[in-house]
Amino acid sequence: MTSTFPTISISTERLVLRPLDEDDVPALAEMMNDEQVAAWTSVPQPFTEDAARHWITEYAPTERAAGRSLDLAVTEFLTQRLVGVVQLAKTNWHIRSTELSYIIAPWARGEGYASEAALATAHWVFGDQKFERVEIRTAADNTASQQVAQKIGCISEGVLRNACIVRHRTENGTWADVRTDYIVWSLLPEDLEGADEQFADSSGFGSYSSWN
Repeated sequence: MTSTFPTISISTERLVLRPLDEDDVPALAEMMNDEQVAAWTSVPQPFTEDAARHWITEYAPTERAAGRSLDLAVTEFLTQRLVGVVQLAKTNWHIRSTELSYIIAPWARGEGYASEAALATAHWVFGDQKFERVEIRTAADNTASQQVAQKIGCISEGVLRNACIVRHRTENGTWADVRTDYIVWSLLPEDLEGADEQFADSSGFGSYSSWN
């Protein structure tokens, strides 16, 4: 029998992580059309509202039910605005391992939301789901994503050479695929203790244990 992720909501001091909802379609489509999202992910460009609706109503529920992935909307606790998405994917229930990725809307960057959402997700998947490994893969030049991995306590394990495709704008305005390296990061349950203290010190927020 295939294991599946439950339908859950995770609260932190500033954020609520919850299942994607059809009301998120406009904000999700706008976020996915951002230049940085286009450059560092494989999200189709341009990303239409129909594509967002398909992701929310068909792709995400199917993948969750099959136990392959979990997609969560990251929203501001006070405003309920969609600030991003976190995803657990390529999940292996036998070895209790999953790959974590995160996207933050342009207007919400620089606030530490990616780190806060990623750390909360890691705590949940280790504590509630009893996983033993979370993996993050970052493109070699994606320093912002690498900083998030470092901030939540990940250990850099090495480089997968020529294993990643990123996109660059050409002179005529179109997107071109460029091959680059992946940096592989891992997070184990025992890594979180130091990450909580470091995160609290650097962000000005309480440790995870004091969050809701």
